Amino acid sequence: MCGIIGYIGTKEVVPVLIDGLRRLEYRGYDSAGVAVVRRGAVDLRRSAGKLSRLEEVIRAEPIQGDYGLGHTRWATHGRPTEENAHPHRDCTGNIVVVHNGIIENYLELKRQLQTEGHRFVTETDTEIVAHLVEREMRDDGLENAVRRALLLLRGSFAIVLIAAHDPEKIVAVRNGPPVVVGLGEDEFFVASDIPAILSHTRDVVFLADEEMAVVTRSRVAFTDFSGAPVSKTTQRVQWDPILAEKAGYKHFMLKEIFEQPAAVRDTVLGRISLETGRVFLDEIKVSDTDLRQIEKVTILACGTSWHAGLVGKYLIEQLALLPVDVDYGSEYRYRKPIVDAKTLGIVITQSGETADTLAALREARRLGARSIAICNVVGSMATRECEGTVYTHAGPEIGVASTKAFTTQLVALHLLALYLAQVRGTLSPEETDAQLKALVQMPQLLDQTLKDCGPVTEEISKRFHARTDFLYLGRGINYPIALEGALKLKEISYIHAEGYPAGEMKHGPIALIDEQMPVVALAPRDHVFEKMIGNIQEVKARGGCVVALTTRGDHDLAGLLDPKVDVILPLAPTHPLLTPVLLVVPLQLISYHIAVRRGCDVDQPRNLAKSVTVE
Repeated sequence: MCGIIGYIGTKEVVPVLIDGLRRLEYRGYDSAGVAVVRRGAVDLRRSAGKLSRLEEVIRAEPIQGDYGLGHTRWATHGRPTEENAHPHRDCTGNIVVVHNGIIENYLELKRQLQTEGHRFVTETDTEIVAHLVEREMRDDGLENAVRRALLLLRGSFAIVLIAAHDPEKIVAVRNGPPVVVGLGEDEFFVASDIPAILSHTRDVVFLADEEMAVVTRSRVAFTDFSGAPVSKTTQRVQWDPILAEKAGYKHFMLKEIFEQPAAVRDTVLGRISLETGRVFLDEIKVSDTDLRQIEKVTILACGTSWHAGLVGKYLIEQLALLPVDVDYGSEYRYRKPIVDAKTLGIVITQSGETADTLAALREARRLGARSIAICNVVGSMATRECEGTVYTHAGPEIGVASTKAFTTQLVALHLLALYLAQVRGTLSPEETDAQLKALVQMPQLLDQTLKDCGPVTEEISKRFHARTDFLYLGRGINYPIALEGALKLKEISYIHAEGYPAGEMKHGPIALIDEQMPVVALAPRDHVFEKMIGNIQEVKARGGCVVALTTRGDHDLAGLLDPKVDVILPLAPTHPLLTPVLLVVPLQLISYHIAVRRGCDVDQPRNLAKSVTVE
């Protein structure tokens, strides 16, 4: 959740830290702070609220340092106040710590430390780390004090520390939430996510769980928690740093919505051959022989990625003829799933670091499942723990509400479903050819959709931004898109919204429909189109207003709706199994424009963070 940045090098330290925090603010924005060391002393500035408040504090009271740490917080323990803002210090003020995660036994440790005379000044679990390290300091360096302190900690955490009396050193540890070390020329970085350091270096090393990095001006040493050296591989990040900037758009979310054609194109690129009718997923290390022995698929994900998994269920079952379960990562390990070596576990995670999804993956693997990740971040934990990965090539996604990550997940799932069908021989060459041609055309269709939908979605926002409730209806493969559309509206505009299977409307939600309830109906021309028409008629019979997304040129639907009350949003025709990719784009735009019109913070909605790296 929280954003961490550390720097030691030749540049001015504070500007590097502030720039890194600005690029990490999507991970948390309740409070922020920086700490630097200069001439053997720690200087610290913190502020409640967003990063701009901290920048005001620093302008009023400038600081300089030789190296330092920064943090932007998503509050878990303690209110979002200046007092609770990171970095935190020990009793002496020499040891400084920033932290992402949860120390589960912090109350027990806090009471113990208080009996030993340690004075606590915050409500956070993080502060106990500084005091533990203070207690464990000897003459063998900060890293060994940290190792001794780690023996007492329970929980999921990424921790980065500096100590004025052990100068020119940054110590970073990982046990759950991500930590990435950036390798520059005569400089080194520590961060919780790649965008923080991408403008400085593309060479990074990801820490694994129970690993430590000791960073000095001349080198980085990697060890496990016991101090034994570990060998690490440097990853080269291919993202363009410009992609992490707004590039003239008002919000990151809007920019990322408009980046979807390119992101989808990059995800498909090099993976299909129209000439041979084949799909190539070289990153999958599970052999074709083993894939042919798979009897069941379990998809594990959270949030928007779970919605992608629901679409994946339709794709894999229809194309590869395999039964598919879709589980919430947060629930999976708390029941007794039926898993064996003939189960394929597919985890879907934009960051590759979602705590609940990783825990579910580990449980599935413990029970014997084979494993594949669908992920956007090369070298992330999920990609290291799975046997193979289908990478989405979405580039950095900064807006908290997922957009291009979701559409590239849908495309990656389609590619994986086709690959499984290819290996298992369940799809005819003619049908494979039709699917591949539709995938190749999708970036162009997305471009056209964005051009066509802009004015209509703005008009929808004018009509409906003051409403308090929305209902989203879909059938079949588009039902998960109804869920995703409702989630987007909730996330960024704070309007209550529900996604529902359209056939279930009469089993409850129909009681809510009146002239104040907009009903967003996903009605492309497919095999359940006539059923959707019936559901729309049910809405109209009860005075509801309809926003209908349908295939361009469909006059049957137009005749049912009143242009003074209802809205039709026409979309280009595509293969029925690819309609989710097209349908979700106008839903993203509707949510965006409504949120803007309501004065909401689109990129940083309240109480949410981009990557949920704690349970």
